[in-house]
Amino acid sequence: MWWWTRACGPNAASRKDHDGATMSDQSLPHISPARRIGDAFARFLGGDLLYSFLRQPVIVAAFLITVAFVLAATFAHWVAPHNPFDPATLNLMDAFYAPAWTEEGNPSFLLGTDNQGRDILSTIIYGARISLMVGFAAVVFSIVLGVLVGLISGFVGGWLDAVFMRVADIQLTIPGLLIALLVDGIARSVLPPGAREEIAIYVVIFAIGISAWPQYARVARSGAMSEKVKDYVASARIIGTPSWIILLRHVLPNILGPVLVLGTIGLALAITSEATLSFLGVGVPPTTPSLGTLIRIGNDFLFSGEWWITLFPSAALVLLVLAVNLLGDWLRDALNPKLR
Repeated sequence: MWWWTRACGPNAASRKDHDGATMSDQSLPHISPARRIGDAFARFLGGDLLYSFLRQPVIVAAFLITVAFVLAATFAHWVAPHNPFDPATLNLMDAFYAPAWTEEGNPSFLLGTDNQGRDILSTIIYGARISLMVGFAAVVFSIVLGVLVGLISGFVGGWLDAVFMRVADIQLTIPGLLIALLVDGIARSVLPPGAREEIAIYVVIFAIGISAWPQYARVARSGAMSEKVKDYVASARIIGTPSWIILLRHVLPNILGPVLVLGTIGLALAITSEATLSFLGVGVPPTTPSLGTLIRIGNDFLFSGEWWITLFPSAALVLLVLAVNLLGDWLRDALNPKLR
């Protein structure tokens, strides 16, 4: 914010040339975007954040696992050994193959197959794509809604702040999973049968996102209340800057750090919520399986000897959620000077 302090700080009015005219914008130092990016990257390489990251092997491993999941899910069409959701490539004679290292295994299917002959490893890769997409979209929706409400509530205050925060308090008393189930149930009763599966993923994203916004609203409200009493906000108000510009250009960048840390942890919770809803049969449709639907399908065969159908998707979900949680906890501690 050096440029704002220079332009609107307490000494801005006294910066005049010898003729009494104010300094022009051309006389201020100009830094190219490429140089700013280079300077920021150099500070990152020599900063405490990277140093803390490299000194913790567990966090490095969690980061690599998360990146591996994201890359595999993004490029599933090229990474997966088979396309488990293309009916032309499925053969029911390949059903219930055990993992490749067992006596009943088939080398073509490393982690075995399910009841439809689909390769378990490929279904995990494709299923992770849906779980990550739903979780990321739900977190983005929660952040946008929560930060918007929190900024307005903390910056404006008064009766509007009281109304927003009482609504958030009421919602925080209800478990997020119950809210998601309620939203999904209402959508199923309102939507026509033909449209349910078409927009089922969007309903799940909205259900998970709407259940988590109060957390981000509280963090944004706290940051806005502390920022609005600072000098740069008072200077902006004095020169007539509209409130919405102050919020978006100056207050919002200063509160994004804690919000993004909370969003990293919220991503793991959103993935877990999606898996839970899908396991209960109210999440994404079976034709677009996620890790939760794969676990639900495998649960039907858990006690009939085909343990691998549910074990490997469950292990993948646990590994992904644990890695994201570890990253979120480390990021929270690394960005908080009091915890260093």
